[in-house]
Amino acid sequence: MGNFQKLSLALVGLIIGGSLVACDDGRAGAQDAAKQLAAGVAALDVGSVAFEGKDAAAANEQLKEVFQALDPAKPAVEAGELKLEKDTATVPLNYSWKIGSGEWKYTASAELKKSGDKWLTVWTPALLAPELADGEVIGTANQSPQRAEILGAGDAKLVTYRPVVYVGIDKPRLVSADPAASATKLAQLVGVDPAAYTQQVEAAGPEAFVAAITLRQDGRTVTDEQIAQIPGARSVPDLLPLALTRTFARALLGTAAEANAEQIEKSGGALKAGDTTGTGGLQQQYDAQLRGTNGVQVFAVKEGLTAEEKQALPNQGRRILFQVEMKPGTPVKTTLDPKLQQLAEDVLADVGPASAIVALRPSSGAVLAAASGPGSNGYNTALLGQYAPGSTFKMVDALAMIRNGLTPDSKVECTPTLTVDGRTFKNAEGYPEGSLGSVTLRDAFAHSCNTAFIAARESVSQAQLESAATSLGVAVEAPALGADAFLGSVPGEAEGTEHAASMIGQGKVLLSPLAAAVMAGSVAKGSPVSPTLVLNADADAGNGSATGTAATEGSGTATAEGTAPSLSSTAPAPAKAAEKPVTAAEAAALADMMRAVVTSGHAGFLASVPGEPVGAKTGTAEFGTENPPKTHAWIVAVHGDLAVAVFVEEGGLGATTSGPLLKEFLVAAG
Repeated sequence: MGNFQKLSLALVGLIIGGSLVACDDGRAGAQDAAKQLAAGVAALDVGSVAFEGKDAAAANEQLKEVFQALDPAKPAVEAGELKLEKDTATVPLNYSWKIGSGEWKYTASAELKKSGDKWLTVWTPALLAPELADGEVIGTANQSPQRAEILGAGDAKLVTYRPVVYVGIDKPRLVSADPAASATKLAQLVGVDPAAYTQQVEAAGPEAFVAAITLRQDGRTVTDEQIAQIPGARSVPDLLPLALTRTFARALLGTAAEANAEQIEKSGGALKAGDTTGTGGLQQQYDAQLRGTNGVQVFAVKEGLTAEEKQALPNQGRRILFQVEMKPGTPVKTTLDPKLQQLAEDVLADVGPASAIVALRPSSGAVLAAASGPGSNGYNTALLGQYAPGSTFKMVDALAMIRNGLTPDSKVECTPTLTVDGRTFKNAEGYPEGSLGSVTLRDAFAHSCNTAFIAARESVSQAQLESAATSLGVAVEAPALGADAFLGSVPGEAEGTEHAASMIGQGKVLLSPLAAAVMAGSVAKGSPVSPTLVLNADADAGNGSATGTAATEGSGTATAEGTAPSLSSTAPAPAKAAEKPVTAAEAAALADMMRAVVTSGHAGFLASVPGEPVGAKTGTAEFGTENPPKTHAWIVAVHGDLAVAVFVEEGGLGATTSGPLLKEFLVAAG
């Protein structure tokens, strides 16, 4: 019985084994071959794939030729459900390419044949792209939209396409002329380095046009006649997105030009050779919005067609496979007033050190001008500068003192000097004797009595100073600004001499010219001003626009003790908004004292400004280690619905340096 059972089990095993062999129709092998093919095509390398009647190396070379125009892109390829019929199998290959901003998806069919115990791929170009024939390759064509404009108040065209000429040596036009001699003459004519330009010309190929300079067509002084006198030289007209002038709001707006190799590499495929992109300022911040989306066309075309043959064929012989429609960019709309911006730049034109003028409309917060002078060397001092504000900060002190019960008529003590923890503070040189002693808060403010405000530290805490600053719209976020900016930093804690220094706008207190204008504007408005510059900052959700975040580079700070300037990289983050906004009554008291600076203080030169009465506050902030220390010069003013801040780095006194600049601006602004 035992032997019979063993024999039965053996027979069952043979039957089952035979059934399994009978069910193995080769599907597993075909599926493996299909997966290997899909992986090879995805890698653009089918050198290890076995083909029927086609050398793998030849197939690999043809594959690379077909897809060369799409380099460096590679497809994702997946093998679909395989269909088997005896020794033949077909499998769909599902492709997905990232093409510009679009995704090209399609399915091609591959055929497999069994040869012995192996499955071979039947080579045909159609397995690479739909209906691709022998001799056809994939081509691409790109279409870039014109860069959108940057607009100012009333949709004034701050940046738009303006005519230019590229001036250079066209080497085919040299004929037998000496390239070096022509390059030298042209460089001298247009004012570029002759040695460097000559080297570029000599290194370029025989068919190259080597540009020496790009000139605005409007107002250029180098004429076509002068250029034509130099063998091989010529001018090539074009259009470029340019501001009103070469220097107009350059630090704020930035520039736009053809993308360089580094920008293309860092763009992650968003930029290609020939694209225009922004550098610095709003041009860079809103680059995606301004640039729009390139149009891309993918097509099949017979390889090797001449230009004449292409012209003779419909659509130049192209069979369209996929395309992404071009989308124009969206203009960036700003509040800048081109006349006031140009006026501010003209006023600063002869100022040697870094400088800035910021003008805004208190009623709306609209930034009308944000000019950084030539001494700023391209840095956006107006919005990003971080400097001790000096006595302009006494507006904050005064608000804190008013909240502690004082009025402009309250008496305070203005002494010649005041010693805090062994350190002596004094008033500015030339402080009037008649304003010493027991004086009104208004008089102490008008003449900027340091000792009276430092003495108030016993009743005004550092936390109260911080609160008063935010009440006037500084050291807070600026959600409507739409541009990188520094809105100020006021520490909430400070003791001893540091607290004393804060009372005169030094120590660790920092403002930008924009923040100073906001502070003055909040007095004029009677509530905190939230500055606005870009009106459609959310037009492109991907532009990464900033909203008044603190910046830390390229700025100096000053201290009452005259220590070396330093950067406030550890400055506290700005508050979301003021917990206790300035009230209309508080602002009226501050406006009363700002008017006294003009009627009885040392800004009397503003009394003759036509129109509504001017209120102002000057500021001088010491910095550095020299004796006497260098100073930054500040002045802020309100004039009707206009608030202005003027700043000059290393400028001496606010009243004598920044004051005349402010007066010139206000009178011309009207």
